[in-house]
Amino acid sequence: MNQILEILEKDARVTPEEIGKMLKMKPEKVKKAIKKMEKDGIILKYKTVINKELIKDEGDGGVLALIEVKIVPEKNLGFDHLAERIYMFPEVASCYLMSGTYDLLVMVQGKNLHEVASFVSEKLAPMDKVQGTVTHFILKKYKEDGDVLKRVRKSKRPAISL
Repeated sequence: MNQILEILEKDARVTPEEIGKMLKMKPEKVKKAIKKMEKDGIILKYKTVINKELIKDEGDGGVLALIEVKIVPEKNLGFDHLAERIYMFPEVASCYLMSGTYDLLVMVQGKNLHEVASFVSEKLAPMDKVQGTVTHFILKKYKEDGDVLKRVRKSKRPAISL
């Protein structure tokens, strides 16, 4: 992967000047490369990874579920048309074509278990070409997008050396 992309993927707040220093490039050249990648759709957006377990005043942050979906591919369209219909639902955060027993892995965000269950039973499962679903609720996140979500706590005990 492009070195600029690798740096931005780890931390989108790194400035073109900092990237230029890291890669021994002029900041203007880095800015130009970033603009081109944004224009070409290589860089889609910049986002923040939030550890929602640490936000105490906003409730539990909702429910996240992974849903395995078995579908029948459509003639001349394969899996893409049905996948597009599924990922266009606002409840769907991510949608992947998979190998194995199930064809799609759909990540759904809901306010609570009932909302996710309603999405599956009222929107997803009744769709033509959907043969079956298996829903897994995420109970706790340890790592997301390469970032460990565990908060490092410093020990209050003094270090002892012998």
